[in-house]
Amino acid sequence: MIEQIKQWDEALFVFLNQQHATWLDPVMLALTGRYIWIPLYLYLLYLIIRHYPNERIWYIVGLIITIILADQLTSSLMKPFFERLRPCHDARWEELIRNYAGCGGRYGFASSHAANTFALAAFMQKVGKKHLRRMGWLFAWAGLVSYTRIYLGVHYPIDVLVGAVLGILLAWLVWWVTGLGLKLWQARFDTEGINNL
Repeated sequence: MIEQIKQWDEALFVFLNQQHATWLDPVMLALTGRYIWIPLYLYLLYLIIRHYPNERIWYIVGLIITIILADQLTSSLMKPFFERLRPCHDARWEELIRNYAGCGGRYGFASSHAANTFALAAFMQKVGKKHLRRMGWLFAWAGLVSYTRIYLGVHYPIDVLVGAVLGILLAWLVWWVTGLGLKLWQARFDTEGINNL
């Protein structure tokens, strides 16, 4: 069964990687980069700071922890453990696939880009429930960034899917811990305020 899933995954990768247009290649290469999204990250930080003056430190620290966990779990633990070659490092695809961006590290399971972007999207959706409605568009953004990894020949679809699910689950976990810590912190100050009356 696992072999069959792997074959389907590879076939889907080859199909998706072959769907390209010359004008789209530099666009996808830009969208997969780190620095192009700095204005977005700054905008999200601004929203947290503006709309959550009392909780902002908790939410910003929670967001940072979420992304660090997603990145390190995929990069430092999963990739060396599973040792699944990136498609661009696999000799079977040398003449077939298109690789536009260089290859990066040797192993690709699971995708750190997918884990990081979906973690950010899921955490921000939780943050936004109180004052920042319509944060769901971040999932479309995360999907686009993740798709660039297949388009550029550096990840299989399952690498991306597992990374996305992992990022979302980590975001929910950190959100729960952040909320618990925030409630305990607020309760402590409420108790101290009552005792000082």
